[in-house]
Amino acid sequence: MNYPAEPYRIKSIESISLLSREERIKKIHQAGYNTFLLSSKDIYIDLLTDSGTNAMSDKQWASMMTGDEAYSGSQNFELLKKTAQHLFGFKYIVPTHQGRAAENLLSLITIKPEQYVAGNMYFTTTRFHIEKNGATFIDVINDDAHDAMSNVPFKGNIDLDKLKQLIEEKGAENIAYICLAITVNLAGGQPVSMQNMRDVKALCEKHHIRVFYDATRCVENAYFIKEQEAGYQDVSIKEIVHEMFSYADGCTMSGKKDCLVNIGGFLALNNQQLFEQACEWVVAYEGMPSYGGMTGRDMSAMAIGMQEAMQFEYIQHRILQVRYLGNKLKAANIPIIEPIGGHAVFLDAKHFCPHLTQEQLPAQSLAARIYLETGVRTTERGTVSAGRDKITRKNYFPKLETVRLTIPRRVYTYAHLDFVADGIIALYQQKETIQGLKFTYEPKQLRFFTARFAYI
Repeated sequence: MNYPAEPYRIKSIESISLLSREERIKKIHQAGYNTFLLSSKDIYIDLLTDSGTNAMSDKQWASMMTGDEAYSGSQNFELLKKTAQHLFGFKYIVPTHQGRAAENLLSLITIKPEQYVAGNMYFTTTRFHIEKNGATFIDVINDDAHDAMSNVPFKGNIDLDKLKQLIEEKGAENIAYICLAITVNLAGGQPVSMQNMRDVKALCEKHHIRVFYDATRCVENAYFIKEQEAGYQDVSIKEIVHEMFSYADGCTMSGKKDCLVNIGGFLALNNQQLFEQACEWVVAYEGMPSYGGMTGRDMSAMAIGMQEAMQFEYIQHRILQVRYLGNKLKAANIPIIEPIGGHAVFLDAKHFCPHLTQEQLPAQSLAARIYLETGVRTTERGTVSAGRDKITRKNYFPKLETVRLTIPRRVYTYAHLDFVADGIIALYQQKETIQGLKFTYEPKQLRFFTARFAYI
C-alpha cells in the first residue's frame, strides 16, 4: 500500500521526552493504573484520544486573533452557523462547549421518561445522557460489529430487522429517536454506508421516529463511502457529507474531532420547536445561544477547521496514517479489530491477553502495561468503559474488550507510529506477564475517567 506523505509542513513543534522505565513504573502506579490520570508531561506519544488533541492550521491560528468576544451576537458565531448550515444542510445551530453538552441538550428536549433510544452501539457519554434523562438505550447495530475478526465493510450499519423488531415490540411512540453514529467509535471506528442511512431514514419516517446523527467523525465516514460504496468514487467529500446529513433530522457534533479544533461543538436541528427548547436549555447549562460555552475565537477556528476537513488530501492522509499503524501490527500477528477504522487502531485485548478473564479487566491492564513498557498512552474501551447496569449494578461485559490507539489529527509522523508498533509487538512476545487489575476506587458516573486500580 502507498502511504502518502503529510499534506502539510510543520511550522511549530512541542518537545517530548521518554521517561526511564523505572520512572514510568512509578508514574503508572501513582495514576492508579488508569491512563487518564497520567500527567501529559510524563507521556512520550499520546494516543489516549483524538478529541481536542488536533494540530490547528496557520489559518485557524490567524483567526484566533480576530475573535469577537461579545457576550451576545458574536460575529464568529454567525460564521460558524453559516458554515455548518452550508456543509451539513440543517436549519438551526446551537453551539456548545463540546459534544457531550450537545448530547445532553438533545436528550433533554426529545426524551420522555421510560422511552427508548436505539442506536448502532453505545458510546459512553451518549448512553449516560440518554439514561440520565430517563430512557433506555437499545443496541441495533449489525452483529458483525461485535466480532473483532469479521473483516467486512460498513460494520457500523444499523440492522434494519433489529430496528423493525424493536419498533414492533416497544411501539414507535415509545422510541424517542434513533441515534446513528458516523463512524462507530467503540466498534473500532467502523463506518455506516449511505444506503443504510437512506434505509434507516425511510423506515423511521414511516413510523414518525426522528433520526439524529452523532456526527463527530462524519468526514472519516464520508471517506469510507467514497472509497468503498458503489457510485461515490467520483463524488467529493463535501458532497458526500451533505448527502449523509440529508437523511437526518439533526445531529450532535464534537468539534474536537473532525472540526480540527481543541474545544467546541454544536447541536444541529431542522425542527423549530426543538430548536427553541434547545436555546432555553443552552442558556441554563452553557451560555447564550450565540456562544454556548465557546469563545468567539474558538468558533472562528472551528468554522475554518470544518472547511479544511473537507479537503480530500487531508482526510486521505488521515485514514491511511491510521491504516499504516494497523497494518504494521497485523503483519506481526497482533490481534486488532478489523477492518481498520478511521480514527484509531483497536487492540483486541481478549486475544492479546487470553489468560485474563473480563472480570480481571484485560483492556485496562493492557493499556497500563503499554505505558509502562513504552511511554505511549492509550485508553481502555471494554468492561471499565461499559460500566454497570443501572438497576442490578452488575458489570456490563461487552463482546469487544479493546485498547484504543487513537491518532490525533496532523500531530504525529510515521516514525512515531513505528515506535508505537515496535513497542506493542515487543510486549506481545511477553503477554503472559500482563497482570489483571481490580478497582480500588470506582466512581458511580462514567467511571473510566477517574477510577483507580491495583494489581490482583
